[in-house]
Amino acid sequence: MASSSSPYPGIFLKSLFSFLVLSSLAMASNFNQDFDITWGDGRAQILNNGELLTLSLDKASGSGFQSKHEYLFGKIDMQLKLVAGNSAGTVTAYYLSSQGPTHDEIDFEFLGNLSGDPYILHTNVFSQGKGNREQQFYLWFDPTADFHTYSILWNPQRIIFSVDGIPIREFKNSESIGVPFPKNQAMRIYSSLWNADDWATRGGLVKTDWTKAPFTASYRNFNANACVMSSGSSSCDSKSPTSTTDNLQWLSQELDSAGQERMKWVQNNYMIYNYCADTKRFPQGLPPECSNTNMS
Repeated sequence: MASSSSPYPGIFLKSLFSFLVLSSLAMASNFNQDFDITWGDGRAQILNNGELLTLSLDKASGSGFQSKHEYLFGKIDMQLKLVAGNSAGTVTAYYLSSQGPTHDEIDFEFLGNLSGDPYILHTNVFSQGKGNREQQFYLWFDPTADFHTYSILWNPQRIIFSVDGIPIREFKNSESIGVPFPKNQAMRIYSSLWNADDWATRGGLVKTDWTKAPFTASYRNFNANACVMSSGSSSCDSKSPTSTTDNLQWLSQELDSAGQERMKWVQNNYMIYNYCADTKRFPQGLPPECSNTNMS
């Protein structure tokens, strides 16, 4: 259950973890080198010699981009500053995805809200075309006031979602009990800003206020310590991942006891929906991976 306190308490944590995260980030890449703007008719822009990317949304259209590379496992970091003010009805999506009807996908989606009300961070994992594994959170800071780091660690054993270096969710490989896990399909990174006022805010009750347009989300400090797939072969096969680091430690990384405690703190205080607790949605029994300890 979410805490009944303010959605943005614990601001003191911001400076502590921001220092740790920013000091540990590898040299950020250049958006011109790593991404293609794919839609939006000029509403997406790469600025500051490739150091900043912005997406905008108005009544006519949103905008989006995708990575030039496909990845099969990696540690992906991106800093985002979300739409400020009245962002109700808008969705900023940042995710990894393969293509086709049996696609795999690892999602961050940020659901906008009325001024002063908290964003909802929506997460999901698709494997072999099946999703329905939603977990939702409030954040312990205002994600529109500054940039924050949103990370996906994806290796053959687990997927870990983190915010400013704090793990919020772990999805473990549960193939041993018949649950498909994303491990065979290379994925690109995608992001988009779009209008979803038919469902995004209070189930669609609150509509987008177009008098506040254009809405803008900003991105910087992308980093991929990852295995790049090209013509069916992986850069990690030659031990040359796209990173300034010289090892593949993340490929077998797991949460230590401190990470487990931090994740438990987030889930106890800021989780507002967990599909593994929704017995009304799954009257025939919860999905099998829900029995895997700490999979959430």
